Parts: sequence; C-alpha cells; structure tokens
Amino acid sequence: MENVLRPAAAVCAVLLLTLPAGRLLDLLLRRADARHSETPLWGLLRRCVPPFRLVLATAALQTGYRPAHILPGRADGLGHVLTLVQIASTAWLLVGVATAVVDSAYTRYAASAPDDARVRRVRTQVTLIQRALTAVAVVVAAAAMLLTFPAMRTVGASVLASAGVLGIVAGIAAQATLGNLFAGLQIAFGDTVRIGDTVVVDKEWGKVEEITLTSLVVRTWDERRITMPVSYFTSKPYENWSRGGAQMTGTVIWHLDHSAPVALMRDKLAELLGDIPEWDGRTAGLAVTDTTPTTIVVRAVVTAKDADDVWTLRCAVREQLITWLAAHHPYALPRVTPAEPPLRA
Repeated sequence: MENVLRPAAAVCAVLLLTLPAGRLLDLLLRRADARHSETPLWGLLRRCVPPFRLVLATAALQTGYRPAHILPGRADGLGHVLTLVQIASTAWLLVGVATAVVDSAYTRYAASAPDDARVRRVRTQVTLIQRALTAVAVVVAAAAMLLTFPAMRTVGASVLASAGVLGIVAGIAAQATLGNLFAGLQIAFGDTVRIGDTVVVDKEWGKVEEITLTSLVVRTWDERRITMPVSYFTSKPYENWSRGGAQMTGTVIWHLDHSAPVALMRDKLAELLGDIPEWDGRTAGLAVTDTTPTTIVVRAVVTAKDADDVWTLRCAVREQLITWLAAHHPYALPRVTPAEPPLRA
C-alpha cells in the first residue's frame, strides 16, 4: 500500500503546487494588465502561464520522484523523460516571454507612430526577428534534448570532426534555402518591401500580407494569395507603390471625336471630383495628349491617398464622364461606320 500511496501523494503535492501557482500568476498578471492599460505586455504574458506550470511541475517531479518511489524500477527512464520535458517546456516559456515583450513593444510603437510606412517597416522586422528567435530556440532545445542520449554524446566528437565536410555539403544542398534566408534578413533590415506594401510582381497587383524567413505572400485584389521566395525581391525588379509614401497618381484615358468639348470636360471633371470621396485634393487635370485621323486621346490626371482609392477614383471618373458625354454631348463619342455590303452585278 505504501508503494502506491507515496507516489500518489507526491503527484498530488505537485498538482497542489503548480495549479495554485499558475492561478496566482495569472491573477497577478490580470491585475497588472488592468492597472497598466497603456501597455498590453501583462495581458500577453498570460499566455505563458501553461508553460510556467509545466516547468514548475517537471522541476518538482525531478526533485522528488526518487524519494517518492515513482516507478522505482524505471527511475532512470523517468528521469530522462522529465529532463526532456523540462527542456521543451523551458524553451516554450522563453519563446512565449520573448514574443510577449516584442509584441507589446511593437503595439505601443504602432499606437504612437504617425508614419504608417515606418510602422509597416517595424512590423516586418519584428515578424522576421520573432520567427528567427523561435527557430533558434527550437533548434537549441532539440539539440539539448538529443545530447541527453548517451549515444548522441558518443558520436559528438566524430560529428564535430567532420563538421567542415558536412558544412560544405549542407551549404551546397541548401543553397536556395540559405539564399532565401539571407534575402529575408535583407528585406527586414534593408526596408525594400514591408508588410502592407502595395506591389506589382509578374503583372499581378496586390498587397504584401506575410513575410517569413524564406517566403513572401502577396494578396491580390481578387483575394488570391501568391507565395513567392523572398529571393525574388532581392534579385528581380518589381513595383512597390508604397515606397516613399502611399499617395498615388492615376490616369484616365478617353478616345473621343475631334469635336469633343475639352474645355467643358475639364470643368465637369473638377465638379465631379468634389463629390468623389476618394480624391485627396492634391492634383487634377485634363488635357489632349494625342490625336489620330479619327479620334483624339484625352487624359485626366487625378490623385488619391493610396492604391485602393486611386483605382476606385479612376473607375468613377471614367464612368461618370462617359455618362455625361453620352447624355449631353453624344457627338463627342467616336463613331464607327459599318462597312457597306458589296454591290452585286
């Protein structure tokens, strides 16, 4: 009976230690979050309560599993398992704390920074740094767990001895992956493209939705996602409409008859823009830019605060001016004369 009660009592003691400790930590973080509403750090740290409980529980079990005679016949195996769990839970806790601190700092910065382009740049850098730190933590934790096995420690010397050859082979085999990795770091700190930027790649227009260490996701206007290697943005030309500011200039083209009332169109354009909310008021103009034997080319130049608004503005101006011409000046629209049928003999 003692062999059963003692292990059960030890497990219950661990639960009585970890559950209230985790509850207490969560309560303290909740109160701190309520008192300091200007920062989301304390609320984000509440996500670290589960790994904290696991670290505390494994530490307590490692201390008392031998005196409590828990699985006495397999004490070494149980100790090894607890060590592996301790390493994994510690890495989980450290990643959670680091993520909470970085997310809190970014949130406070984004709330106070007036420049949207700078906020997107910091967001891109923070995202890539978080992914890099997580990857490093996972690799270090996995390596530490592997080194707890005696067989791995035995082969450690031979692995280190052949590290040079393995490094060359791995570098050649993973050349593309390493290239994307360094390209991701270059994008993060070179400020060439950021999350939220409007870009045109391979004749596809969209916004950068996600940037990882190896790939970049562009969400197109029709809700498709294009996943591309980040090395594309360091080795090939592309259009970044958000670079240097999100403001855009758009053009609207009409092919009209030579008798089109250009001066009246210019006045009507100014009248229409006053009722279109997407126009930012910076620039508006209309001029004849070309002529052919049958038509003239009339171009309007309008401005908006970003790429989405300039597209909507161009469509509205094109549609309303065509409607106005058809209703009040139909002679200005180009006319196509159907071909006469051939005469029969």
